[in-house]
Amino acid sequence: MFAKIWTDYIAPLLGRPPRFQAAALCYRYGDAGLEVLLITSRTTKRWILPKGWPKPGTDAGGTALEEAWEEAGIKPRGGRPRKIGRYRYDKVLSGGLPAATDVDVYAINVEKLYDDFPEVGQRDRRWFTPQEAAELVDEETLRDLLLTLPADLA
Repeated sequence: MFAKIWTDYIAPLLGRPPRFQAAALCYRYGDAGLEVLLITSRTTKRWILPKGWPKPGTDAGGTALEEAWEEAGIKPRGGRPRKIGRYRYDKVLSGGLPAATDVDVYAINVEKLYDDFPEVGQRDRRWFTPQEAAELVDEETLRDLLLTLPADLA
């Protein structure tokens, strides 16, 4: 019990270093030009990028690719994900306290979306222009990243 109190309440208050996640900025070129894929979070239904904690034996780009499959059902066009930026947000832990979390963002060109994937039915997913996506996300630094995407994503 003391370990849970320490982990969920006391340690976050002591200002430990930020946690780390990897996110997938899934993109395609459609009729409107560049489009990015946002998904909803499972609990609050906010619009976010697919993201997750690093997994043993997988680099951050591989983690982003795996999260994009599990959370959004993407099939990548090919090639390795490319890091294009970073943002920070407060991840709410199981005890209800926020923990600063740095998120490295990897660009993934999407060939198609599958109808069946691990988290189907738990999230919504939708394509947006980068400007539309920037208006929908809560994190200011993610908003800035969406508005200044590299021109050479393709």
